[in-house]
Amino acid sequence: MLKVTLKDNSSIEVEKGTSILDVAKKISEGLARNATCGEVDGEVKDLRYELQEDCNLVIHTFQEDDLEGKKAYWHTTSHIMAQAVKRLFPDVKFAIGPSIDNGFYYDFDVETPFTDEDKAKIEEEMKKIIKEDLEIERFSLPKKEALELMKDQPYKVELIEELPEGEEISFYKQGDFTDLCAGPHLLKTGKVKAVKILSSSGAYWRGSEKNKMLQRIYAISFPKDSQLQEYLDFLEEAKQRDHRKIGKDLDIFMTHKLVGSGLPMYLPNGATIRRILERYIQDKEIALGYAHVYTPSLANVELYKTSGHWDHYKEDMFPVMKMDNEEMVLRPMNCPHHMLIYKHQMHSYRDLPIRIGELAHDFRYESSGSVCGLERVRQMCQNDAHLFVRPDQIKEEVGRVLNLIKEVYQKDFGFPASSFKYRLSLRDKANKEKYIDNDEMWETAESQLREILKELNIDFYEAEGEAAFYGPKIDIQIRTALNHDVTIPTCQLDFALPERFELEYIGEDGKAHRPVVIHRAILGSSDRFISFLLEETKGNLPVWIAPVQVKILPITDNQHEYAYKVKEELQAKGIRVEVDDRNEKTGYKIREAQLQKIPYMLIVGEKEVEGNTVSIRSREEGDIGAKSVEEFTKDIVERIDSKK
Repeated sequence: MLKVTLKDNSSIEVEKGTSILDVAKKISEGLARNATCGEVDGEVKDLRYELQEDCNLVIHTFQEDDLEGKKAYWHTTSHIMAQAVKRLFPDVKFAIGPSIDNGFYYDFDVETPFTDEDKAKIEEEMKKIIKEDLEIERFSLPKKEALELMKDQPYKVELIEELPEGEEISFYKQGDFTDLCAGPHLLKTGKVKAVKILSSSGAYWRGSEKNKMLQRIYAISFPKDSQLQEYLDFLEEAKQRDHRKIGKDLDIFMTHKLVGSGLPMYLPNGATIRRILERYIQDKEIALGYAHVYTPSLANVELYKTSGHWDHYKEDMFPVMKMDNEEMVLRPMNCPHHMLIYKHQMHSYRDLPIRIGELAHDFRYESSGSVCGLERVRQMCQNDAHLFVRPDQIKEEVGRVLNLIKEVYQKDFGFPASSFKYRLSLRDKANKEKYIDNDEMWETAESQLREILKELNIDFYEAEGEAAFYGPKIDIQIRTALNHDVTIPTCQLDFALPERFELEYIGEDGKAHRPVVIHRAILGSSDRFISFLLEETKGNLPVWIAPVQVKILPITDNQHEYAYKVKEELQAKGIRVEVDDRNEKTGYKIREAQLQKIPYMLIVGEKEVEGNTVSIRSREEGDIGAKSVEEFTKDIVERIDSKK
């Protein structure tokens, strides 16, 4: 008998040769019915896989938090799609069809791109294959026989030829379709219930523009029709929240091929949003004792060799520029500059903590395929700061950083505490080349951050391999409106850079001591934070951030003079206001202002002129009624100041 240890650490005994599916049946019929694959000692296997020795076993299903279970389901559906394409386009050549985090795709070599009509036919054929409930069989062949089987499929032949001699070459067969594949797969096509083709695009074979352009079809599948409909609704919601669409609709930013990909340009509305956010966070920091600096966006390569970035981060940096007798590079981050600013003069233990902040322009060598609107760019403005502290000040300063993060995100921006998770990001001990090699430093820094989180009664989880190359960090993971986890604020502990730059302070004992550096970012980069804010609010920005807070709509030309008089009064109080004096109907002007997400519209006609009032329409509340200009001004100023 074999001992099988399950996910909850309980164990059961089964006979040698028992399949994963039979183990699932032994646990419960419901689990067996919903199982998609198993994980044996960390290796994902088919349900048909037979256990041969004692092992740890996790049985995966199609659940929200079970990506492995979903991937087996989606991988099976990718083969169903390939089979459907083969039936409809007999001369097709197959490339690859993997599962991804949200569904699957398959790359095909066909004479012409797939049309919408083609995709509809493929989807219908997929549904037929599902109804046929075909058995899915796994088999292996020696390399020579595998090449013979796939001789009419050049992309499969290429993949097989690259496999080392003696390695298992596995295939999956369902009805009239056989594909080269490592698996895992479901047992029958009928286990798939609801499918939807989402889109198609061109894709180079193996991602290289030197290779042929193939046609890629993206799709999704679910065990229930209701789950598919929920996902389609989610995609529609995601379209409405896409910051690139909102940015275009609200004239916030633009891109142009003459400028280059990953280099957005802020239009007046976007520049206003960014200016407000940057002034806001600087004022917060100044109140907490930060000193702000400006440092150059270029630096000598030697600076990054000293800091360690050259060894650990060079691939993400722009190429070197040779100038006279120097080699210069655009900086990827500004911490090395701040190390030198600290070192500029000697410090006493009484001077610490020293908090140096900067809104710094940094540059990352992102590929054109990975850049995305404001979310991922090649030039960014980082809300960065470095705190130089004594060892006995670490806990208090990390606590201050975490309190600032809470104040910004929960108090001022109103994000619920339930949307926050704290992640202690650690190095991967098995990949020392990725990190500065100093075991003692890493163990000290990681244990200190762990202890701080526990002492502050903060729930957290740990993630290996997510640390910065120079030290561990606390990442705040925010669950967005689209159920994505994003990391924006972060707090990092660094013993390495002070050592590399030989930073010192004179202690109470009159001797030189090494400070510790806390790297922290609150808004992250202005660009990414704005993209996040646009998607969270659907462009309905809080009044204090909205680029135009009030739009005045005179009903006729007779009210133009009064409208501009009201505008001057509001502007005198710092309110951002515009007058729409076009010769258009009032209803049209209101609809346009609503599309522009203006927080307040003030409609003025003869009655308002006579009573020195304005009729107020709110973005959230609709018609509020008439108020005096003085009363409205007082109300909106209070709302802006309180950041409600």
